[in-house]
Order: sequence, then C-alpha cells, then structure tokens
Amino acid sequence: MSKFEKIAVIGGGSWATAIVKMLCENCDKIGWYMRSVYATEHIKRNKHNPNYLSSAELHPEQLDLSNDINEIVKEYDVLIFAIPSAFLNTELEKLTESLDNKILFSAIKGIVPESGLIVGEHFHQKYDISYENIGVIAGPCHAEEVAMERLSYLTIACQDQKKAKELSKYVKSRYIKTKVSDDIFGTEYAAMLKNIYAIAAGIAHGLGYGDNFQSVLMSNAIREMKRYIKKVHRMKRNINNSVYLGDLLVTGYSVFSRNRMFGNMIGKGYTVKSAMLEMNMVAEGYYATKSAYKINKENGAKTPIIDAVYAILYGKKEAKDVFEKLTNLLD
Repeated sequence: MSKFEKIAVIGGGSWATAIVKMLCENCDKIGWYMRSVYATEHIKRNKHNPNYLSSAELHPEQLDLSNDINEIVKEYDVLIFAIPSAFLNTELEKLTESLDNKILFSAIKGIVPESGLIVGEHFHQKYDISYENIGVIAGPCHAEEVAMERLSYLTIACQDQKKAKELSKYVKSRYIKTKVSDDIFGTEYAAMLKNIYAIAAGIAHGLGYGDNFQSVLMSNAIREMKRYIKKVHRMKRNINNSVYLGDLLVTGYSVFSRNRMFGNMIGKGYTVKSAMLEMNMVAEGYYATKSAYKINKENGAKTPIIDAVYAILYGKKEAKDVFEKLTNLLD
C-alpha cells in the first residue's frame, strides 16, 4: 500500500474538519485524531462535527476516529497537523509513538510559542524530521467555503516535489484546485503573517477607516510581508502568487476571517480577553504577532504594520493613537 493511502488528520477544529472533507472525496479511509470524545461520537451518529464547521457533511464509514493521538500516529504514514499553533506542543507532548519515517504536512498558520519556530522548523529541530518529509498546506482557502463546496485553491509545498504532487491528488476535487511549490518556509511564514495583517485590517474597520485606507493597508502589507520573508529565508519567489498575496487578501477582507473579526472587536474597544471569549474561536494572529515581532527584532525588516498591531495587543496602546501614527508611515 502506498504511504499516501494512509493519511490522517491531527486536530478537531474548522480547518481540520475542512481537510477531512476534502480527503473524503478521494480516500477510502482517513485517520482522524481529535481530543473530544463527545465530538467523535457525535460524528459517528450524526455525520457532522458538532463544534466546528457543522454544516459540512462527513462520512463516518470513511473515518477512523480516535481520541488517542498515538493510535493514529502508529497506524498512519502521512500526518496532516491542523491544530492551532498555540496548542500544538501540548498535543505533541502526548506522543509516545515515534514520528520517524512519517511524512508530516502542516496546515497550521502560526508559530509554535514554546520554540518560536514555524511548524516545519519545529518538527525539524525538535524531532529531527528531514525537510524532505515536511510539507505545508496553504490557501487562499476558508474552511467555511470548503463546507459549502465553493471553488477554492490550495498550494501544497514540499522540498520533495513528488510528495507535494502526491498529496495534491488526494485533496483536489471539483471544488478544490491545487498547485505545488518548493517554498516550505515562505508559504508557512506567509500563512502566519497574513493573520497579523488581517487583525490590522479588522482594527482599521473597527476604528471607522474606510475602503480607501484598507486598500492602502493591504498593498503595504504585501510589501511588508515580502521584506519580512526575504529576511528569514531568501529564495526566488513571486510574492504576488495566490499562496502569498491571495491568502493575504482573503484573510484581510473576508467575513469568514476570524482574525479580521478579532481585530474589528479590538478596534471597537474590546479587550483581548473579552474579544476572544465572545468569539469562542482561536485568532491565530494574536499569538503570531508576538512571535513575528520578536523574530523581526533579530532580522530588522521594516514592519510598521506588525509593530502597530504588537503595540496595541501587547503594548496596551490605544488603537486610535497607534493607527493615527501608522497612517503617516504608509504610502
């Protein structure tokens, strides 16, 4: 049996559920680890995730559901991690099974707080996984639109292009188009950074800035992203490709963007804690902001937007005052 016929998803949230739905189009059996016993039993009985993306119909007969991460890691060869970055390390600490000889794909859009690394680097440095066996799944692709089977696009990145092409076969469908890339670092950093810029877009909206400013903010954001990624990993890449610019735009503008929603609430005067409690969802950009700011202190890219979001979320500065200053730094 081909390694790519034994694919499992690690995580129980919206994006994990969307990936499982994609895989159900092409796989006879999919492993799926999630912590919630209630959720796994509900899926078996009712064919949908009760907590996330509940409109997506699932097929229990195709799912090998488990609440034991070791059971899934032992049985499956290709593991797609779709856990919020803030909680990844907690789940990995449960592992007694080895990740040796496994092929790992990250569908996580953030930095692992405990190591300060993007997920691919974390697996490489902490678990000694070869970069040839590490890949990235990136958008632009909102889980909610996957549930509605609206046309969406994914980029599958891996330094071993054969592995990227192979996984793309299992996620593509009539409503999912795929392309492959060898830029595992740039795609992961872009997926992390775009959430910060979406928070900035949300803050601007919450403060009452209009579409004209939003367009300037986003055009500056893609240039800032280019500068940042060039500092952390220099290689030839077209920042205007959909995995960079497209994902930034959809996260910055979409009504489905939880990071934009979070930023909008901050702009309207919510505290970080109250915004998160009301959303009842993880805004990856909140955690990413601290990590991105810290990393850039060493690299020195010009990042006025990241600096502004950091000042508001972690420096406790007034959003109105910070954005008034930011407007003079953009062009």
